[in-house]
Amino acid sequence: MPNDRDQNLSPEEPEEKKYSFLQETIKPKPISRQQLAQQLVRIAIYGVILGVFACLGFFALKPWMQDIFRGDLETVTIPEDEDPAETDESVSEEVSQSDENTSVNADSYEKIMASMNERASEAEKGIVSVQAVTGEMDWDAQMTGISTSVTGVIAADNGQELLILADSSICEKANKWSVTFEDGASYDAALKKQDLNTGLAMFSVSRGNITDATWSAIKVSVLGNSNLVKQGDVVMSLGNMFGYPGGMSYGIVSSTDYRAVFYDGECDVLSTDITYESGGTGALFNMEGEVVGIVSSSVWKTDEQSGLSAYAISDLKTIIEIMANGESVPYIGIHGTTVTQALKDEQGMPSGVYVVDVDPDSPAMEAGIQSGDVICQVDGKDVGSISTYQSAVLETAAGRVIRLQGRRLGTDGYVEVDFSVTVGSKE
Repeated sequence: MPNDRDQNLSPEEPEEKKYSFLQETIKPKPISRQQLAQQLVRIAIYGVILGVFACLGFFALKPWMQDIFRGDLETVTIPEDEDPAETDESVSEEVSQSDENTSVNADSYEKIMASMNERASEAEKGIVSVQAVTGEMDWDAQMTGISTSVTGVIAADNGQELLILADSSICEKANKWSVTFEDGASYDAALKKQDLNTGLAMFSVSRGNITDATWSAIKVSVLGNSNLVKQGDVVMSLGNMFGYPGGMSYGIVSSTDYRAVFYDGECDVLSTDITYESGGTGALFNMEGEVVGIVSSSVWKTDEQSGLSAYAISDLKTIIEIMANGESVPYIGIHGTTVTQALKDEQGMPSGVYVVDVDPDSPAMEAGIQSGDVICQVDGKDVGSISTYQSAVLETAAGRVIRLQGRRLGTDGYVEVDFSVTVGSKE
């Protein structure tokens, strides 16, 4: 018997349920070969554009990233020079072993000059030109904004900077500098330290800014042992010795007997027969391509043209090391000379450094040191000569308060005097 549910269903209802859902399959439109090629080309173009922007971003951010994630600053150490007496025997042995009778002709002369030019070209990799950028019109420099230049020597590399030793005259009336390397590329430079007492300055160029092309064309110069240089040695000079950058000349050492005197020390002078223009700067090299002298306008204060002279590099190495590490060169302000044995015997002077003069605006003058005093100790170290006095001063540090002990001539002879000196710097 049919139930109520069956009675309520109409005959059309099963048909409606059968077609209540429609199923439709959408087939993708076929892609032609031309459309596929266009898509591939479009993807390739997008890839090239993305790669170009990635490269530009890398090179733009490279100096910044190198500056943020740079390594530790390395302490610059200048090796001490060996004793000349120890090398004389080995040199004489080498000379005796290589002493052969050879004839000199035009061909051999050309070979000699070619060899010297090759060594000079190698040494030039460590020479730069330091320019003071003033922004003023300079007709001599063809309105480049660069007023003057001096020769610089690549003296050290501390891992973050290349350190350039140059004449401090380039620092006058300037607060921006640039350095031009052997390949002709110029880079901004910063003044790290200067010492107006010796007339030297240390500049720095960030390693991160230097291109690979420049790195392949330069090198850090080797600072040689000027104590081994003798009269008659062949040397070469490079730099701005003749009134223009990039000069080169050869000559011989005419004298090593003179010394340049400055406050708190002195320095050997290497004189040569090389022509020199007043105010020129440069570097003196031995035949091994090592720097043995720094040519400076302050060596001989003369306006006349004369033979080239240079500060002996061995006497400057401690000062170079101090400036390369960003420290101030200690300065007291005494112009002194060694008390010789003759002065001790004839005038009864004590052993030490006789004060010839005192810089009027100096720590020595402020401490009460006078001309005629004899300095015997510096910071507890005995000083019996100007060289030991200079070494003792350079072992102190600017800003320190040290004790100088000495003797002063009174009515009853020399009496002890003590001075409390605040070490300064002449920058």
